[in-house]
Amino acid sequence: MRFSFEELDVWNIALDFAEKVYVITKNFPKDEMYGITSQLRRASLSISLNIAEGKGRYSNKEFKQFLFIARGSLYETITLLRMCLKLNYLTEKQYQDLISDCETIQSKISGLLNYLKRL
Repeated sequence: MRFSFEELDVWNIALDFAEKVYVITKNFPKDEMYGITSQLRRASLSISLNIAEGKGRYSNKEFKQFLFIARGSLYETITLLRMCLKLNYLTEKQYQDLISDCETIQSKISGLLNYLKRL
C-alpha cells in the first residue's frame, strides 16, 4: 500500500535530503550532538514530515498551511547549513550540494503551492 504523499516528488526529494543531512552530520564534532547536529537533523526531517502531514489533512487550505511550515523548516535548515560552513563542519562542496537540494525543494514547494491556489 502506498500513501498519497509518497507520490509527491517534493516529499521524496525532501526525504532524500534529510538522509544526506543525517549522513553528513555523523562527522560533526561530538560536542555538537545536542546542539547544531540535532537541530539540523530535526529541521531537515521536518520538511518531509510537514509535507506528509499536510497531505493527510482534509482540505487544500490545511495542506497549504503545512507546505508553508515545511518551507519555514527549509529556511531554518539553510541557516543552519550556513552556520555549519562558517564553523568548518562542512566543506564548500558539501554546502553547495546541500544548498542545491534546498533550491530544488523550495522550487517544488512553491510549484505545489501555486497549483493548490488555482484549485
